[in-house]
Amino acid sequence: MTDVRVTYDQKANAAYVQLADPKARPNVARMYPCDPVEVGGMINLDFDEDGCLVGIEVLAARSKLPRYLLDVAERLD
Repeated sequence: MTDVRVTYDQKANAAYVQLADPKARPNVARMYPCDPVEVGGMINLDFDEDGCLVGIEVLAARSKLPRYLLDVAERLD
């Protein structure tokens, strides 16, 4: 199984799912905001220079992500 880095800032209630190799430190060249009214949250998709998805930022994370994922996420606060 591939390791995926997940960070969580409880104060901001924001999580980040890093899809790219953490050692590579990809440069985010473009961010695509998704503001789906149906789910009541903001999700930002980060892409590198080649158009590959490298990360997902989830705002209002407590109501959008499974509890277990936030419990094991690396804490930033």
